[in-house]
Amino acid sequence: MATRIGFLKGHGTQNDFVIIPDPGNALTLPASRIAALCDRRAGVGGDGVLHAVRSAEHPEARHLADAAEWFMDYRNADGSVAEMCGNGVRVFARYLQRAGLTGEGDLAVATRGGVKRVHIAKGDDGDITVGMGRAALPGGDVTVAVGERRWPAWNVNMGNPHAVALVSDLAHAGALLTAPSVGPAAAYPDGVNVEFAVDLGERHLTMRVHERGSGETRSCGTGVCAVAVAAARAAGEDPAVTGTQLTHTVDVPGGRLTVTQRPDGEVELTGPAVIVAEGTLDPEWLAHAS
Repeated sequence: MATRIGFLKGHGTQNDFVIIPDPGNALTLPASRIAALCDRRAGVGGDGVLHAVRSAEHPEARHLADAAEWFMDYRNADGSVAEMCGNGVRVFARYLQRAGLTGEGDLAVATRGGVKRVHIAKGDDGDITVGMGRAALPGGDVTVAVGERRWPAWNVNMGNPHAVALVSDLAHAGALLTAPSVGPAAAYPDGVNVEFAVDLGERHLTMRVHERGSGETRSCGTGVCAVAVAAARAAGEDPAVTGTQLTHTVDVPGGRLTVTQRPDGEVELTGPAVIVAEGTLDPEWLAHAS
């Protein structure tokens, strides 16, 4: 009888993921199989897959094993590989807590974007904070377009690339069924996540996002951070220059997140993470899923 493979389903502000525990990195997960898992009608459904592997067992993370026991091998819904996912890291940490592999307090998680420092607040449903690293703002003009509308955009890298358009109305983003046009193409050779954000005042923002490889999602952790950084710089605020910490509240279709920019350049993301289901994949379905 074929081995049954366990999975969990979780979300962070409705950015949802299929979690595949695989400590020894024994599973073969080609892009076609990931896409099948994320299919909302024929699979489990999700914006991506969190493949949970011990760092020492994964060739891309072995060099990080001394700093972080667990590697978040993150894949977009179309099966493509991504460097980081802010909501995904929080859900990944919640899975480790649920499985008894970590407790409340501090945790290190290896990602393709480096080792991320995580803090799990007290309680099974306490908020989780992730140190997202420093934001990079590559130079050069970037433009985002939807239909006949065009906006100058902020090029922000949070371990993965973002183009942030500060707009007056989120409806200007349109249906986001397809990726908005972003130029120049050379600015994002590996594709880009595109955010549309409205500044509501008092460091309160609201946003929508089209994630590369997934389409419009209900939330994007790295995107929320990119939007907060862009809004701060647009207002002439930079904690690394002023020495004053900044905190933004960012509303997404799936809930609310908090972004803190520290004077040392670190960006922190705080919000909920929920595990909603646990089960096993049918081995015959999985064998034919690709």
